[in-house]
Amino acid sequence: MNTLVITIDGPAGAGKSTIARELAKRLGFDFLDTGAMYRCVTLAVLRQGVAFEDTERIARIAESLQLEMQHGRVTMNGEDVSQAIRQPEVTQHVTRVADNMAVRSVLSSLQRRYARGRRIVTEGRDQGTEVFVDSPCKFFLTASREERARRRWRELQQRGVATTYEEVLQQQDARDARDASRAVGGLRIAADAMVVDTDGLTTDEVIDQMVQRVRLEFPQLVSAADPRHAVDEGQEV
Repeated sequence: MNTLVITIDGPAGAGKSTIARELAKRLGFDFLDTGAMYRCVTLAVLRQGVAFEDTERIARIAESLQLEMQHGRVTMNGEDVSQAIRQPEVTQHVTRVADNMAVRSVLSSLQRRYARGRRIVTEGRDQGTEVFVDSPCKFFLTASREERARRRWRELQQRGVATTYEEVLQQQDARDARDASRAVGGLRIAADAMVVDTDGLTTDEVIDQMVQRVRLEFPQLVSAADPRHAVDEGQEV
């Protein structure tokens, strides 16, 4: 089977993870959650008490981790960390790990290696612009800053995390500024990406737009998959 990577980039809160996961199901592709990979490294750094300034040691930690993603669960060295990597402390520090160029190099190589010989949907901030620049099918999801903050706030409420919409919006604005200014892995739109504004659209409506593009460019792949009942296969990275 030839490699085919569908990339989905966009700012925080645009719905990338949910939509990428569901698009993979619709197409019968594997889903690669790159954000979870950075969160796993962050969790490991926090647990080991390593200073975030120690970039070389953190890169070695990234290289040493055994990560597995299967049916929505994330395991790190055999431990289910699906909830742990979503806690506020990890969220607070994950950008420092993502700014570590050595870590980005390690994880980008891991992502490319995982994609070989597979059909995958991957999401992040630089998947179409740096990690998989040769991908023939790229998307950039966006939404208004207010809508993105509302989505994040509702998600945190469902997890029982005490915060306000105003706090989430302020943190998001700060993250947007950091993401746009990064020299490596910065948020930008690939020249050949299809931009999808998710404001006012349901998840299904967004995915329908994306499936339509994939159907036009790779009709044999869409026709071969059951668009509503494809199984979400497990993955090891």
